[in-house]
Amino acid sequence: MTVVPLPPLGRRDAAAAALAAKRDKNLSWPQLAEAVGASLVWTTSAVLGQQPLDAGKAQALGRLLDLDDETVEAMQLAPVRGADAVDTTEPVVYRLQEVVQVYGAALSELIREEFGDGIMSAIDFELDFERREDPKGDRVRLTLDGKFLPYRVW
Repeated sequence: MTVVPLPPLGRRDAAAAALAAKRDKNLSWPQLAEAVGASLVWTTSAVLGQQPLDAGKAQALGRLLDLDDETVEAMQLAPVRGADAVDTTEPVVYRLQEVVQVYGAALSELIREEFGDGIMSAIDFELDFERREDPKGDRVRLTLDGKFLPYRVW
């Protein structure tokens, strides 16, 4: 009888294991971000498989979450980015798409008028999240901070 080895874990498998361990240990995203030494939003994105984790950051998460070596190794694989990694029917994601649909053209016009012909980078980019108290109902504040990249003529 030939034993066929199981394929190695992928980033999505590692993300699922990390999320389960986070839930089982009743840890918060800020606690994970502190252990990794990176921002709250970036760390959350990295644990979900959307950002690269170097060995030190992956091992710090592995220690905090009691993950096995195979999972820690899988967390260091290339990120899985893109629409197939996100449930676009999830209400928060859907509403963010709605924001882009309603305000995307206006933001493009404003960026062109202020900076010239170009785009806001999603690679050289930071995103901040905060809860803002409001007597009419607490608000979610997102700050998108991307480098301007001009189109070039050649």
